[in-house]
Amino acid sequence: MPTDPDTIELHEDELREIAGYAADCARRTLPVFEDGRPSDTRPRDAIDAAYAFAAGGRRTNALRQLAWAAYRAAGDAASPAAADAARAASHAAAAAFLHPRASAHQVKHILGAAAHAARAAEQACGEGRSDAATTLGWACHHAPAAVAAVLGRLPAAPAGGGRVGEFVRDLDTALRA
Repeated sequence: MPTDPDTIELHEDELREIAGYAADCARRTLPVFEDGRPSDTRPRDAIDAAYAFAAGGRRTNALRQLAWAAYRAAGDAASPAAADAARAASHAAAAAFLHPRASAHQVKHILGAAAHAARAAEQACGEGRSDAATTLGWACHHAPAAVAAVLGRLPAAPAGGGRVGEFVRDLDTALRA
């Protein structure tokens, strides 16, 4: 049990569940990226690596590099929606590196993949909220217990971050309820 007020309890099994959840969220919008860049495997590779970690794989520098590669793929994306789909994949792989810090910033590491997937869905169909709402609803419904448990140990999601930040806060509020 951590005694430092700046740290939280974080078990490896929780970290693996969070990474698997993030990969599930990101996978839902992967086609948005791949439709414009079918030969660019960086986001898919990051999601696959997140799944491998969730299934018991090691947290390695290679996993971190795949997260960064998916993030860079966002810069090469064919559309803003595709860029957010790549960012969702990046967040999925990066979820394995969640820190046991009592920081609101860590909420973004837990919910970033879901929030970017919602933004990708929203942009793919225009600015209507229905696809984003569907994606956010799916993310809430499919979140494993570890997501809510770890969120409960953290401060609330921070302000800012534009539309994706709004989605992070919406998810954070819903999953803490």
